[in-house]
Amino acid sequence: MSCACNIPLALLITVLMVSGPAHACIPPERPFLPASREDMRAYADLIRGDFEAYIADVQEYFRCIDEERARAFIEAREVSEEYGRFFEAVE
Repeated sequence: MSCACNIPLALLITVLMVSGPAHACIPPERPFLPASREDMRAYADLIRGDFEAYIADVQEYFRCIDEERARAFIEAREVSEEYGRFFEAVE
């Protein structure tokens, strides 16, 4: 099989990937907190930064979920209306 035969498949995969959600809501990774107080003190600046980054990222995640929820409600309403039109057409 030549490479030319794989071009349509590659194009189809590319189109499917691009047509997916523009921004998936990905939850942030939970920050690591060492068990020992000595490690907490030794790495305080790094740990503080990780927690602050998490807090900022989780707020962005919540916004993303809210936006996706609103989008899904609009889509569900549109689909429901389309189903109503379909139902009327076939009766």
